[in-house]
Amino acid sequence: MKKSLRIISVSSEVAPYSKSGGLADVCRALPNHLSQMGHFVTMVTPFYGFMKKNPDLENLETIYENKEGISINGRIFPLKLKRKKEDDLREIIFICNEEFFSGHSKLYGYPNDNLRFLFFNKAALHFLSITDLSPDIIHCHDWQAGALPNFINQNPDQYPNLKKTATVFTVHNLAFQMGGTNWWDIPEEKRDDGKNDFPEQEKKLQRANFVKRAIRCADVINTVSERYAQEILTPEFGQGLDKLLLKRKDDVYGIINGIDYSVSNPLFDENIEVNYDWNSLYKKKKNKLALQKMTGLEQNEDTPLIGMTHRLTEQKGFDLIREIMWILVKLPLQLVIVGSGEKEYLNFFRQTAKKHPKRIGAWSPFSHDMESKIYAGSDMFLMPSHYEPCGISQMKSLRYGSIPIVHKTGGLSDTIENFNPKTKRGNGFVFTAYTKEDLLIALTRAIETYQYPKIWTHLAWEAMQLSYSWKLPAKKYVDLYKIAMKKKNI
Repeated sequence: MKKSLRIISVSSEVAPYSKSGGLADVCRALPNHLSQMGHFVTMVTPFYGFMKKNPDLENLETIYENKEGISINGRIFPLKLKRKKEDDLREIIFICNEEFFSGHSKLYGYPNDNLRFLFFNKAALHFLSITDLSPDIIHCHDWQAGALPNFINQNPDQYPNLKKTATVFTVHNLAFQMGGTNWWDIPEEKRDDGKNDFPEQEKKLQRANFVKRAIRCADVINTVSERYAQEILTPEFGQGLDKLLLKRKDDVYGIINGIDYSVSNPLFDENIEVNYDWNSLYKKKKNKLALQKMTGLEQNEDTPLIGMTHRLTEQKGFDLIREIMWILVKLPLQLVIVGSGEKEYLNFFRQTAKKHPKRIGAWSPFSHDMESKIYAGSDMFLMPSHYEPCGISQMKSLRYGSIPIVHKTGGLSDTIENFNPKTKRGNGFVFTAYTKEDLLIALTRAIETYQYPKIWTHLAWEAMQLSYSWKLPAKKYVDLYKIAMKKKNI
């Protein structure tokens, strides 16, 4: 009989209660699938101010309350812990503190984010101490949970119940290593070396690199795709931590994220005009016409419609899009961009949409219902990211029959194969060099292929049947947990 694992999942957001991006989806879907495999999962996450209005969180059980709960640099902060039991194998522990979380209307973006999440890490460990839990695994997600492995590694005698507990640290995006301050803005001589005890003095805490410390101390490090796990070992993608990661390369793994088809499915999606699946793919055109009408584009079934729904940042490839926009407006295509982000991109695309209202649509801010409409209404889905640790959008777009056009990087490389019209193999259009020329070639290939309806329909039909569910990734995480446990107890 297989042993059931006791897993603690520590993250700054968990869908549907708190979300700023894909991290929340992962930190909900992975525990769900682990519990379906018979493992007991406790999710630990902050209780933010906006959660007070959520009716599903009104009657939480208070399991701990202490006005002198957590000490940081001589200051005492109150702590309250609330529990939401979801079923016999899943529960959520909410970390409550008015100053750091419950009194805040957003997740991040505060000058004291390092202090806020240092408190969060200490509170998570305090929860394990007062309940005397001895889990098999503590799974820490991104910088906001990066101090935990440091505390356990540097001060094992303080946590006797965790002596056999292994730590796994998942890097969802290596660019984000700390809060409040940009790592690259700190003078090199003042940067945190990640060694010794976690700094609590105010100035040193502001420079504390949570990710560097987690990489040094966690039993196992993983990223959200196999290719990204290799990329971060290089100076180009290592964000200044490549040398440290190279020293631990035998402990670095990559597991591609999955998607939840009970949510991302055009057959059940309530946000789209007409529901459909691969056996009723012809209905997708009605969603296209609805999207064209909604965004003010010329309604035409035959014009290839390209959708984008990303943060408007350079990382997502919007610098390339801006460079070639003067060409795109002359090509036989339409482009709809949905997202929030940097003002320079937002203003540029809004101005372009005003000049070319029948060809270009710009929609802000991002919303989940609009995201669904883009997947269902577009023929192609553009992801020219400079780097992409995993990427979930390209997998969602496949299920909706919107063919991805992607840059060969990270998770995009692991999930999208360049379409070969001769062999009919492939599920998208891929460009290798991060240049406007290569992007234009990929776009041209996609538009040319679209002119052959039988080929395009078959491509979309096969794409919709591909499976990127959480079933396989969850199994791989269990294997990774067992590796971490062996490394911990060698």
